[in-house]
Amino acid sequence: MILAALALALVPLQEGVADLPPLSREALAAADRGLAWLADRQSPDGSWSGDVGYKLEEGYRTWNPNAGHVGVTALAAMAFLAGGHVPDRGPYGEVVSHALDWVLAQARPDGYISSNETRMYSHAFATLFLAEVYGMSDREDLRPTLQRAVDLIVASQNEEGGWRYQPHVADADMSVTACQVMALRSARNIGIRVPVSTIDRAVAYVRNSAVRPDDPPWSFQWGSRPGSFRYQPQLNSRASFALTAAGITVLHGAGVYADEDIERGFQRLEEDLTAFTRSYGRRGGGHYYFYYGHYYAVQAFHIAGGERYRNYLEVVQRELLAMQRADGSFPNEIGPGRAYGTATACLVLQIPKEYLPIFQR
Repeated sequence: MILAALALALVPLQEGVADLPPLSREALAAADRGLAWLADRQSPDGSWSGDVGYKLEEGYRTWNPNAGHVGVTALAAMAFLAGGHVPDRGPYGEVVSHALDWVLAQARPDGYISSNETRMYSHAFATLFLAEVYGMSDREDLRPTLQRAVDLIVASQNEEGGWRYQPHVADADMSVTACQVMALRSARNIGIRVPVSTIDRAVAYVRNSAVRPDDPPWSFQWGSRPGSFRYQPQLNSRASFALTAAGITVLHGAGVYADEDIERGFQRLEEDLTAFTRSYGRRGGGHYYFYYGHYYAVQAFHIAGGERYRNYLEVVQRELLAMQRADGSFPNEIGPGRAYGTATACLVLQIPKEYLPIFQR
């Protein structure tokens, strides 16, 4: 399995990249500069620092500033994997290996991966990273740690089929749920136990969050329009570009690739793409909405392929290239910080490589 993973990681860019617009070549070069910046900013213990906190309306409230951040570290490590870099091999091999060591060290006996009060978002990204790096490392503690992390996600699913900020709570929302489902999908792909019923209930939660044309007119508020996905299934819950992208990606991850909810969702994303990108990209100082939304949108459009995918890449890549700073980093003025923005930007820019299993069609 390790040799297979290395073969995947070390091959030259596959034919699909050559078929993309010329802009994608510039985007991949920008990602290389971003990775160099991340490598230079990694802490000696293997982590990346960020402001640990939570979103508050369109702001961000920090409770542990500039602390070792599980979610940011997992995203940064995946950005290197997405570039074809694997543990202990190549110019960034030690970077990935040290990040893996640190993430594994944050795993608690009950399976929760947390540090400095990071929450279920970070746990999901850490679980996803462990599943994606599985097979590239011979660490004996990787699989049991990953299984415990998955078991905690499964045990924390609420009655509606979703997840919330903390384990084992009654409430749920689309944003946190999408992160958990993607982690479960990746883990299941490499043979980790994930009950089918858990996935089925999550898909039902996402479907119940879709805004449909026959919903009552009074429910079309707070961004809710046919084709979008709501924060929660309640008809008076808000909807957004990011939530819609997450909803489509969850359905794709569950093996649903074409139905009315997905098609209406894509139409909504295409209509809102430019306005969302401009508002939360350069104008918003690299708002966390921008990165979270495009983290899922790039996966959704990548699966769709064709002209839809190419048109999407033209918009998001141009914005990211304009946002990148001279030192290679990407801004994140509202959110965990530049390491988060740079890691997520590099993931979005490198999806044409398809090195990460989760990014493969």
